[in-house]
Amino acid sequence: MTINMTPVKSSQIHSIGHDAATNTLAIRFNGRNNSPGSLYHYSNVNAEDFAAFSGADSVGSHFYRNIKPHTDRFPYERINEEQQ
Repeated sequence: MTINMTPVKSSQIHSIGHDAATNTLAIRFNGRNNSPGSLYHYSNVNAEDFAAFSGADSVGSHFYRNIKPHTDRFPYERINEEQQ
């Protein structure tokens, strides 16, 4: 699955995207030297959740408070892009 990504201003997160059809949140973290890093997909993220995340004053703070600690609600997987 390919999700269109939008760059964000964050010290931790490079870009984000959302697929409303599957309620999948895509987050690419920053790698070394501000280069794109690892890509993760988070499940069960609806349009309302994504709007709150993408519209937050700090997407990084919102992610670390409201998404990352809730693995029961938002299970995730690291995407191996070499297979795509």
